[in-house]
Amino acid sequence: MQPQDLIFAASLFGAVLLVTPFLGRYIADIMAGKPPRFMRWLQPVERFLFRVGGIDPEHEQDWRHYALSALVFTVFSIVALYALQRLQPVLPFNPANQTSVAPDLALNTAVSFTTNTNWQNYSGETTMSNLTQMLGLTVQNFLSASFGLVIAIALVRGLVRRGAATIGNFWVDIVRGTLYLLLPLSVILAIVFIWQGMPQTLNGPVDATTLQGVHQTIAIGPIGSQEAIKQLGNNGGGFLNANAAHPFENPTPITNWLSMFAEIAIPFSLTYTFGRMAGDQRQGWVIWGVMMFVLVSGALVAMSFEAGGNPLLPAGVNQALGNMTGKETRFGAAAGGLYAAVTTGTSTGAVNAMHDSFMPLAGMVPMFLIQLGEITPGGIGAGLYGILVFAILSVFIAGLMVGRTPEYLGKKVEGFEMKMSMLVVLFLAIGILVPTAIASVTQAGQAGPLNPGPHGFSEILYAFTSQTGNNGSAFAGLTGNTVFYNVFGAISMLVGRFGMIFPILAIAGSMAAKTRVAPSLGTMPTNGPLFGVLLLGVIIIVGALTFFPALALGPIVEQLLLNAGKVF
Repeated sequence: MQPQDLIFAASLFGAVLLVTPFLGRYIADIMAGKPPRFMRWLQPVERFLFRVGGIDPEHEQDWRHYALSALVFTVFSIVALYALQRLQPVLPFNPANQTSVAPDLALNTAVSFTTNTNWQNYSGETTMSNLTQMLGLTVQNFLSASFGLVIAIALVRGLVRRGAATIGNFWVDIVRGTLYLLLPLSVILAIVFIWQGMPQTLNGPVDATTLQGVHQTIAIGPIGSQEAIKQLGNNGGGFLNANAAHPFENPTPITNWLSMFAEIAIPFSLTYTFGRMAGDQRQGWVIWGVMMFVLVSGALVAMSFEAGGNPLLPAGVNQALGNMTGKETRFGAAAGGLYAAVTTGTSTGAVNAMHDSFMPLAGMVPMFLIQLGEITPGGIGAGLYGILVFAILSVFIAGLMVGRTPEYLGKKVEGFEMKMSMLVVLFLAIGILVPTAIASVTQAGQAGPLNPGPHGFSEILYAFTSQTGNNGSAFAGLTGNTVFYNVFGAISMLVGRFGMIFPILAIAGSMAAKTRVAPSLGTMPTNGPLFGVLLLGVIIIVGALTFFPALALGPIVEQLLLNAGKVF
């Protein structure tokens, strides 16, 4: 690995550290209905949206009504996006005359973009019209990201409120998260991206003739605006099939750095928001530190293996640039490993290198980061509410060690909270492992992988890991546009989304109703390094025990066989 690769990574993570307090404080203020002075010009827009939507900003919901609102919102979004894809031949802004999307693919895509997964079993430039890209996919990039944010804020409210029956208002939260956070940042980032060379137009494809005299159709469209929210909202779905490896989606090293920064800035900043709302900033920094440790560790492993090249190539082959198979020469092998860790440590799923071509253990890094629940730092909101569930599990384990009722933020963690926390962990495992097992033993499932042996199994495991984890990246060797993978993938995405948020909102409601208890000699502090180490251990152990057997059948055994000279 070259020194410039480490400097590039250090600058990225250092910038996140610098922005965390400012962005975290801003998010806390806007979600409390107290935007800073420089954003108050949007308050008339906020009031207009409340009035049009019949929303009373003073009315709050208990956790059941909050969950019901979230479910209604998602169902409506899925139906609307499905209809848009099916009807796009008769709708405007279709300069390439795209046909109707097949029913199973339209279902998979509608579920994918409304759950913030953005899994794509299609090529964007040959499947979706400009209207579908803008009104359907880009709009959901905003709303699905804001959805995760508001669930996290609702959980934090539940943890910090005392004797309360409510955890906020879903409709108020979704408006504020979109209006004050995602829209302004996306406009700024889109302008920078367009300046760097991303197309932004409603025109159709351009016909060109190459220097060799070959006719070529070049897809263009409103790419810059979609790329901005794609990264900021931890979405990842590309306008073009090659995603962030395409020069129209990621033209320069500046856009490459900004894309990764945009992916992780808000998730890390939410830890500061948590500390601010809890009245103890050290609580947030402990979680920030755990997230950063896991992400940096994964990034260094992936970068190291990719920079090291392929050991089976002859000694005469110059591998000074590393394993360049499936990489962009503009960025390099190590930067591809870094991008893979960042995009799967969050729930983004964008790629600037093909994960299918990674060295086996480098390919395991993005897979394992998703399997940890994408809490390193996870997607917008999803990372925070995921790691808070692990924090509850950690204090429960600590309580067992000292023989006392566990407490978190001064509230007792009891049987109901533990049952809901375990449901979160179990639903993640069920959504990944059950369909992987079915795909591995059925004819329809086995028709998907393009590679035999453990690498083919990794392609299947990665697909359901990515979809259940609402990530969206893929081992590109899997043929996913089949009825089997479209339907099972949609189910996994719904399990990964609602199998987590319903128990999490239940925890929020239960904890909000409790009052704080005075700390005692048996209370374990949760705002110091000791708790950070315990939390890190619980995250790794739970992830390892749950998914290690599957990983052993895929990337681990493939790496061992690679070392023995066998490839797949």
